[in-house]
Amino acid sequence: QAQLVESGGGSVQAGGSLTLSCVTSGLTNSRPCMGWFRQSPGKEREAVAAISSTTGDTHYADSVQGRVTISQDKAKNMVYLQMNSLKQEDTAMYYCAAKTWLTCALIRWERASSFDYWGQGTQVTVPS
Repeated sequence: QAQLVESGGGSVQAGGSLTLSCVTSGLTNSRPCMGWFRQSPGKEREAVAAISSTTGDTHYADSVQGRVTISQDKAKNMVYLQMNSLKQEDTAMYYCAAKTWLTCALIRWERASSFDYWGQGTQVTVPS
């Protein structure tokens, strides 16, 4: 059974930067598409970025394009989300997700329903 654990969230002033981490287990050799999503109270879960573990291809939501970088360290089973120029509207719970056996280009990576496994989330707060 795969497990995903996020960390790195916190409170950061507008304009600041934050890097989230996701450590995975149980996904070895499953060549997953790894995604980051976020959810604010009363809103639907929203895709932020995704990366294909095999090709390294990345995908970004329009709302964060240019401010966010997704990366991976396969040797450490880690996926990262570096966020810059943070805005108040980036405040949300951020989740790491995995879809096994398919590259991100072959799934609707922007849909939460495309992913099989989820972490418990890490909170990011950008105060007004």
